[in-house]
Amino acid sequence: MFDLSVLPIFFSAIFFLVISPGPDLVLISSYSTTRGFKAGLMLSIGVFIAGGIQTLLVAFGLGQLMQALPVLALAIKLLGALYLAWLGCKMIKSWYQNNHSHSVQLRVAPSSKLNLISKGLLNNLLNPKALLFFSLFLPQFINTSHPISMQIFILGMLLSLFALTMNMLFALFFSNLGRVLGNKLKLGRHIDGLLGLIFIGLATRLATSK
Repeated sequence: MFDLSVLPIFFSAIFFLVISPGPDLVLISSYSTTRGFKAGLMLSIGVFIAGGIQTLLVAFGLGQLMQALPVLALAIKLLGALYLAWLGCKMIKSWYQNNHSHSVQLRVAPSSKLNLISKGLLNNLLNPKALLFFSLFLPQFINTSHPISMQIFILGMLLSLFALTMNMLFALFFSNLGRVLGNKLKLGRHIDGLLGLIFIGLATRLATSK
């Protein structure tokens, strides 16, 4: 259905895409560090679902529509920036409450699986650059002599599955790192505050990017 010889180049390209710092990686690393592997896994599943949705949207031409209507991409970008800023403010608030609590033992409030999946889903979908990237990147690997939509769907799902695998590995790594920071370096109580600032920085970067 498509040229299998392009797969080595395709996987090489998406490898560097997945490991590059971005909102998804920051979200997964932060929650894995503070809440453990399962939290990072649920977020990774949310990002994977978002990737599937974006693949379908690109196959049906929404990516091209966003290129033709920049105001649509701008609206999605601003929503994404507000969402990241909201997450950052929540983490800073949590850090403040934990560090000014009179309780002897500080606990991180648990999040439900559905809540974490929705966070990963929205964090990815509300970044228009992800959808625009899908619409510009995937067509480079298709064979025009075969149905384009099915090829885009297959390549998009391969990308999403590869990203899911890598994000799970990141979640495992950062969950172990979180235990080191919390138990040995005694920095666990300040991680939410630091990551909150990072999220606000990402929101600012997204809102001001062209």
